[in-house]
Amino acid sequence: MNTSLVVWGIIIYIVIASFIAILSRRGDRTGMSGYYLGGRKLNGVLSALSYSATTYSAFMMVGLAGLTYQGGVGALGFEIVYFAGVSLIALFGPRFWTAGKKYGYVTPSEMVGDRFESKTAASSMALVSCLFLIPYSAVQLAGVGYLLQGITNNAIPFTTGVIIATVLAIFFSYAAGIRSVVWTDALQAVFMIITSTIVVLLLINGLGGFGQFFDNLKTSHPESLSVPGNGFFSFLTFLGLTLPWFFFSLSNPQVSQRMFMPSSLKGLRLMLIGFLVFGLIYTFVSVLWGFSALQMFPNLETADLATPQLLSSDLIPPVLGVIVMIGIMAAAISTIDSIMLTLSSMFARDVYGNRKSRPNDAKQLKIGKIVIPVIAVLAYGFAELQLNLIAVLSVAASSGLIVSVPAFFGTFFWKRGTAAGVISSVTIGAIVVLVLEFTSTKPLGLASGIWGLLISTILFVGVSLATKAPEQKAEKFINILKNNK
Repeated sequence: MNTSLVVWGIIIYIVIASFIAILSRRGDRTGMSGYYLGGRKLNGVLSALSYSATTYSAFMMVGLAGLTYQGGVGALGFEIVYFAGVSLIALFGPRFWTAGKKYGYVTPSEMVGDRFESKTAASSMALVSCLFLIPYSAVQLAGVGYLLQGITNNAIPFTTGVIIATVLAIFFSYAAGIRSVVWTDALQAVFMIITSTIVVLLLINGLGGFGQFFDNLKTSHPESLSVPGNGFFSFLTFLGLTLPWFFFSLSNPQVSQRMFMPSSLKGLRLMLIGFLVFGLIYTFVSVLWGFSALQMFPNLETADLATPQLLSSDLIPPVLGVIVMIGIMAAAISTIDSIMLTLSSMFARDVYGNRKSRPNDAKQLKIGKIVIPVIAVLAYGFAELQLNLIAVLSVAASSGLIVSVPAFFGTFFWKRGTAAGVISSVTIGAIVVLVLEFTSTKPLGLASGIWGLLISTILFVGVSLATKAPEQKAEKFINILKNNK
């Protein structure tokens, strides 16, 4: 594809997105709630679009397409399991929203810490989130790097793409906090769903229509239409990939924090419905992209180059290819800036803010803003390592975050849970996941995420039973919906 066309597309995107980010500066941005939660005043449609853009990042059009290219239809099952996990929002969303409204929580870890009456519990969860979400941010940066590198045939180097994404994510985060992120997310969500759908229809039409498309797969790549197919999606591999993804909406704080943001419970429900509709379309589009690349470019060196190769193919008009490229790039950036804001809020609120002489809201916000570029630089350094498949790295990050799931269940559904249970489960569970990931070890053939969830659950229950629970506080939380109807 013509490099100058790509460059002009990036410039136009930057101008439009920056304009929207600056316009969003109106409103309260002075406190932690205003800067990180939009003052808890987001409507349902805006929340749904932002939630979608934040969740469906480079993982989908680069990662899931690459995973489909690598392992076949098992990638669709993998993503459908994530869809099933979104049902957790229906269970936890109203509780998150009500607790946030009543107690003024800014971060999920703050909520857990207050429920168990422990600043250490809040800090532990915040630090574990930082540990695993920075690599996940790097995955998004790498997605942009691979995309621009592939679509321009190395005219735009990987590092240049990563730097562009990093700088834009920092700018959008600073422009108006979550307000600028949400409004740019909304633009990006509409942009990416429309353009990617148009392109996949063009691809399938160019390959002979739906009937011929699947006939070609049956003839040339029959293993891609079955599980385990070529062997990539063995049962244990599938389980290891999908389990962390099932709990993604709860374990990933950049997602669960958004349950605090809608202006009403009605807005929260609309956010969930809108996200499900968006996600269903985008999932099938991404999988079809992967199958299209498998037919057109069956011998790619790296599966994550499937999408860049498609966008630069003869079946896609260059202008439309650039538009879709911008949509994918924007989706990745929307995830990065959301993570940066969430991690900075957790560090400011739950680490810096939990000192004995608790800093006021203004000081916490100041520290949060200072931390944003630090997180960005760390993510950039990690992205430059160019490790493994994007989809697999994304799951590895979620494998570490899954250790927080027992604590969230205990927060709302188990009066007997204790702070010691939370602290031991998230810290020891995280250490276990890290050791397994770094050593590429799979005891009994089970992936790190499975062991992380298993060990953190056992520790949370066992240590809680051996220590004293804050019964009065527990009673309030367990009955929070009943008490606030």
